[in-house]
Amino acid sequence: MEILQGQSNWKLTVRREQDHIVLLRAQTCDIRAVLPDQLFGLPVTVLGDHALAPNASAVSGEQVLITYGREGEWDNRNLQDLTLPACLTDVENYALYGCRSLHTLRLHDRIDRWGGYCLMNCRALRAFHLTRTQPRHSEALAYLCGEVHEELDVTVYETDGSLLRLIFPDFSEEYEENCPNHHFDYNIRGGGYPYHNQFRDKQLSMKTYDGLWDKYLREEHDPDTALRLAYTRLRWPAQLSEQSEGQYWAYLQRNKADALLWQLSLRDAQGLRLLLDGLQPEEDLLHKACDLARNIQNTEGLALLLEKQKPAAKSGFDKDFDL
Repeated sequence: MEILQGQSNWKLTVRREQDHIVLLRAQTCDIRAVLPDQLFGLPVTVLGDHALAPNASAVSGEQVLITYGREGEWDNRNLQDLTLPACLTDVENYALYGCRSLHTLRLHDRIDRWGGYCLMNCRALRAFHLTRTQPRHSEALAYLCGEVHEELDVTVYETDGSLLRLIFPDFSEEYEENCPNHHFDYNIRGGGYPYHNQFRDKQLSMKTYDGLWDKYLREEHDPDTALRLAYTRLRWPAQLSEQSEGQYWAYLQRNKADALLWQLSLRDAQGLRLLLDGLQPEEDLLHKACDLARNIQNTEGLALLLEKQKPAAKSGFDKDFDL
């Protein structure tokens, strides 16, 4: 068995090809783990069938132990945050099947083949971090949004260093038995379906994404999700039109109390400053927000709120002195 140092603890079964590595099995004892980009000087490009599935059957191949600090129980059921290899191009069938604790997946946009049911039973998966390697929209985001119906928090790191962050609301698909007619009725519940399925030629259009907003508010939706969606587009306004910007601000204005109190709970000073400047909350709401900031010991947020409460000096009291 080859023993290597790395960023995370892994027990790997691999196959060396002429110019790349195939990961056949990968087990970690870490809650947050990073798969290696290279092994033996070759890029890791393929994640094999059931590669990370807990209790997957053993396969023949070269054994590699990667160590990093203290070891624990080797069981991917506890894996919550996974970074895939940067050179990965092929994810095969059921690759992450049954990783039920996994809530965050980090990957690059080189993946051009996804097998069947790669994310099946990844029931906690809610966040994707996609790093672009070329100035075009990859197919990865369309695939991920199509596979996961829950609310998704997606962060895209663009090649020019900018950041795009988007919320995709949840929806559910249900089949209800219609006994009198001897068939099943197919129903979609929740306003998130158009967001997960708005890709054209597997590419994302921000104009189309923002254009779904009015329809989303008219359909069955979660007000908290709408708040997060509106705030996120304003905080990271890539390709945001003036019209859409106004619509998002209008929603936050109607729900300014919830928006401020939510942002305080995040302890995000930059986000709180954005809302304070954009919403101009009334004095009683500022007092309420100050009470919450004190209760949760958010000192930075409290300082911003107190600064906002300071009365502006009247221009008549401004003095100029000439010496």
